[in-house]
Amino acid sequence: MPFNVNHIHLKSSDPKKTADWFVEAFNVEIVSDNVRPVGDRFIVTKSEGGLAINISSERTDEKLGPADANPHYGLEHFGFDTDDMDADIARLVELGAELKEGPINNGGGVSIAFVAAPGDIRIELIHRV
Repeated sequence: MPFNVNHIHLKSSDPKKTADWFVEAFNVEIVSDNVRPVGDRFIVTKSEGGLAINISSERTDEKLGPADANPHYGLEHFGFDTDDMDADIARLVELGAELKEGPINNGGGVSIAFVAAPGDIRIELIHRV
């Protein structure tokens, strides 16, 4: 059996606000929204490519560390392809993201940029020419 990526899970103090931002920013679709028996609000979204991005609050009695949209060890970011780097950076900033780095020419016809989405979620934009 191949190991396919099943989902990405984001924690948020306001899962609905975060999910709505991803709907607006990356055209994801909210598939379900409920409160689980463990006490968290759990929203499942799907990207146009079919990847599930789960967004939830803390579970009952769960203590969360701070978010960090800067480079760090561990799961640091996830990326979205873009056809127009400058336009998407401007659009995301208008939606509340902060440009952290870039655009950076990565060689081989690839440029990248990093933004901090609301909630300090680090996102990479990738443009291939």
